[in-house]
Amino acid sequence: MTEFDVVVIGAGAVGENAAAYAARGGLSVALVEAELVGGECSYWACMPSKALLRTGHAAAALRRLPGTTAEFDPRAVLARRDAFTHSLDDSSQVEWAEQTGLTVLRGHGRITGERAVEVDGRAHTARHAVVVCTGSTPVTPPVPGLDTVRHWTSRDATSTREIPRRLGVLGGGVVGCELAQAFRRLGSEVVLVQNGSALLPSTEPVAGERVAAALREEGVDLRLDASLDSVSASGDAIDLHVGDAVITVDELLVATGRRPNTAGVGIETVGLTAGEPLAVDDSGLVQGVDGGWLYAAGDVTGRAPLTHQGKYAARIVGAAIRARAAGAQIAEDPWGEFSATADHVAVPQVVFTDPEVAAVGRTEAQARRAGFAVRVVEIPIAVGGSALQADGYDGVAKIVVDEARGVLLGVTFVGQDVAELIHAATVAVVGEVPMHRLWHAVPAYPTISEVWLRLLEAYRRD
Repeated sequence: MTEFDVVVIGAGAVGENAAAYAARGGLSVALVEAELVGGECSYWACMPSKALLRTGHAAAALRRLPGTTAEFDPRAVLARRDAFTHSLDDSSQVEWAEQTGLTVLRGHGRITGERAVEVDGRAHTARHAVVVCTGSTPVTPPVPGLDTVRHWTSRDATSTREIPRRLGVLGGGVVGCELAQAFRRLGSEVVLVQNGSALLPSTEPVAGERVAAALREEGVDLRLDASLDSVSASGDAIDLHVGDAVITVDELLVATGRRPNTAGVGIETVGLTAGEPLAVDDSGLVQGVDGGWLYAAGDVTGRAPLTHQGKYAARIVGAAIRARAAGAQIAEDPWGEFSATADHVAVPQVVFTDPEVAAVGRTEAQARRAGFAVRVVEIPIAVGGSALQADGYDGVAKIVVDEARGVLLGVTFVGQDVAELIHAATVAVVGEVPMHRLWHAVPAYPTISEVWLRLLEAYRRD
């Protein structure tokens, strides 16, 4: 086939969702992929990075219980990672796509005009829509010498066959912190260089402080407020020039952010600027393109670059395409079936370090900048459930409340095993559940969720 109802460029988790939801209405859908069907998250990001972290976290949790010890074989961790990534074999993902009714087109997809996509020289057309789901690419900082030495991106780190003896990490965001801890627990000596004064700067300050303390305690050499002035080869090793210090490492992970991957997609053929994010409305329609046929979802839009948010936006895109193809007029409804509005108010995220950081909504600083009159409660996580979870459990919980409406604007948890708490907070933020009503949501005992009771008690006392 060369003509389809919908052509989706990019078969990662986001593209798969957009394609599958569009196909539910009986539309013919082509899914175009130049690498592996399943994309970044499946093979080089979310899944393998969490597989590298999980065993070390479980061992650390076990050691926090009296009379227990735990050791593990790093080779077994790598083997388990390979099981999750299918050793970079996407045949099962392709099988799923075909069983879903999608047509997988292998090759580089490029827009060549209105509703026109070329895949490795072969022309295809879309009767209703083209969807761009090409994700993001790593940002490489202009460090002198970096282009002359080998260095890792996150892909290289998560797919490595060997654990380096000495690892340098540039960047103290989510990727830098997670992988610094993963490789430290796998046996590497790790130095992390962060240009700013804090780790995880987009989160509440307490989160970065707790993660920094944990990394230092485990022996990670943190260099905050530090600049990587240059790098140079030193035989088979790499010298990092940080101020007056020279730090020699065997591998260097550059984790300094990502940008939307719109270069080479052909968007300039329809009047857009290559390399820039694709601005979309809440149904995923790309702005600045006439005809209502070009959509985008995920990192490529620059909105909430997280896998779960991209998949959510893709589900909306697929549903909107299906409805418009059937002739329906989509009404403006911020919480309707065709509006991806969650990223306006309630983006949940987990940083899978130990301690974990789980947050949703606005931080205190963001809420104040937005003009809200807020009240903040910050307390230690000290309940029966956390005491049972680990001896000496040390965590913190923080809520940001809009006092004018009495609803939550943001929630942050930091501590062992707090990731599973965040969905309850997300429901409360999205649903704008009044604080007085949350008082009647009784947490089960003894669980870490009982911290909700302590937060509400503290809020009522303040």
